[in-house]
Amino acid sequence: MKGYLGIDVGSVSTNLVFLNEGGIIKEAIYLRTQGQPIITVQKGLKELAGRLPSGTQVRGVGTTGSGRHLAGIIVGADAVKNEITAHAVASLVLVPGVQTILEIGGQDSKIIILRNGIVTDFAMNTVCAAGTGSFLDQQASRLNIPIERFGEIALEAESPVRIAGRCAVFAESDMIHKQQMGCSLPDILAGLCEALVRNYLNNVGKGKELLSPVVFQGGVAANVGMIKAFEKELGLPVQVPAYFDVMGAVGVALLAREAVVKNGMSYFKGLSVAESKFKTGSFECSGCPNMCEVVEVAEDDMVLARWGDRCGKWCNQVNKEEKVS
Repeated sequence: MKGYLGIDVGSVSTNLVFLNEGGIIKEAIYLRTQGQPIITVQKGLKELAGRLPSGTQVRGVGTTGSGRHLAGIIVGADAVKNEITAHAVASLVLVPGVQTILEIGGQDSKIIILRNGIVTDFAMNTVCAAGTGSFLDQQASRLNIPIERFGEIALEAESPVRIAGRCAVFAESDMIHKQQMGCSLPDILAGLCEALVRNYLNNVGKGKELLSPVVFQGGVAANVGMIKAFEKELGLPVQVPAYFDVMGAVGVALLAREAVVKNGMSYFKGLSVAESKFKTGSFECSGCPNMCEVVEVAEDDMVLARWGDRCGKWCNQVNKEEKVS
């Protein structure tokens, strides 16, 4: 079997997807990043190698997500793309004709508007926790319920309470107040879902025309309470694709296929990268008043890349020479 690999490295999860040459998803791996992107990528590659049939050829690889540049250097990526592009490409393939993409992950959320298969507008929220999955995770933990059951319980609500969702701190205070008033758990959870949806639409989706078909993806799309809350607020049906939690990886795998066809070759180092020893570090350059903090990545004591300097002094000098200012 031959195919293409997509890697999406985010702050909460790292996702790997392997597509065959026809673009069919053969393997999908979802891992918690846990603040260790390099180790998690290697763990994913090792797991993928164990799942793929012997002799499988990875013809190209693409990376996306907040850790895309780091992951790209580690594996030898053929395509390094932002999340907007990756999610749009995947959605267009899996849900033809999609016009609105709602995406909520653990630490950020985004909205993508498409018309006639082209991205015409988008917005991201990387600031407010009240509009992300980490907010629901935190509240589920506080209420001592598994996050996997959050949506299921929310669907049992008879009269969802209204919770202030403009700020995570205020939302939590409001939720505690509702508990003390005697509101039921399902009504509170449904209220939290609706609060997060209002926060999302008032911030990320503000001023945008949301047309059907609407696709909901990202880890939070597993929460059926959120799906119902979006449909209630939008007055539109909301579709959740089969691979909603790894769509970024799907999209960048498709983009890697395009890049390899265009270039006629791949830079992928192979699945054996899972066994390599990587080391990261940083140092402060004192060559000028900017005092740039330069980040360095090395594989088996060989420097692969440096970044963080404004002038290019270090990032353009990738070698094993001693760091001197």
